[in-house]
Amino acid sequence: MKANSADAGTASGLNFKAYFELCKPRVVALIVFTAIVGMFLSVPDMVPLRPLIFGTLGIALAAASAAAFNHYLDRHADAEMGRTHNRPLPQGELTPLHVLVFASILGIASMAILLLWVNWQTAVLTFLSLIGYAVVYTVYLKRATPQNIVIGGAAGAVPPILGSVAVLGSAHPNSVLLFLIIFLWTPPHFWALAIAKRDEYAKVDIPMLPVTHGVEFTGLQVFLYTILLFVVSLIPYLTHMSGLIYLGAALALGGVFLYMAWKLRCNPNDRGLAMRTFGFSILYLMGIFAALLIDHYL
Repeated sequence: MKANSADAGTASGLNFKAYFELCKPRVVALIVFTAIVGMFLSVPDMVPLRPLIFGTLGIALAAASAAAFNHYLDRHADAEMGRTHNRPLPQGELTPLHVLVFASILGIASMAILLLWVNWQTAVLTFLSLIGYAVVYTVYLKRATPQNIVIGGAAGAVPPILGSVAVLGSAHPNSVLLFLIIFLWTPPHFWALAIAKRDEYAKVDIPMLPVTHGVEFTGLQVFLYTILLFVVSLIPYLTHMSGLIYLGAALALGGVFLYMAWKLRCNPNDRGLAMRTFGFSILYLMGIFAALLIDHYL
């Protein structure tokens, strides 16, 4: 590893691949997708092009900015963890200054786009969510409490509301329900990963739930939150927000997620199962949000 070379300022500032990795493109894609669904579920017909284009771009840049700030703030812990030691900063591909400037430029561009071409409400909420993730969660909550994911999950769950506000200037009730689904999805999603990577979190003194309370307790929490998620995921159908297409997807995907969470509850030391549960949780969220969008128009 080259963790020290990054701090020494010897890395190149023109490594475009490294800058791209700073943005956590898969995470940003999921955030943008849920924001877009929040836009479309806030209107009966098509979303106007201006908030669709510039709202999506502004939210995407803010998410990328938050990801880059996370790389900067977590660079020392990342260098010690097997899951993250290949990131650009630990490998010395960029200097901390490069990353800080890049993250700031993305954040400023995001705010400018949202203020000039969307609305001030979206800009303010997006800025607060950026601060919530990059500062409140990463700097404080992540190392302060094993409930870090539960409390900090609000920042990650807000994109559907951002999308709705970009279109309407206020949050549609549908977007609030989408927020709740993501909020309840976040703990089983991240705690499954934390079970698999608990030794790495312990090594860098991050008090993830498996480190502080053990894998058996964490497995139980994953299962209980998945039950809550399954129940809440049925509300869009029960309130006539969505129809049978969504209901079928929610039952099928939720059933598989429940089964995997139960297996993890019974076998909490199975790291492979924990990683498979983590991986499926991403497919689950993408699947039910895609079903919401399809159902809305069909």
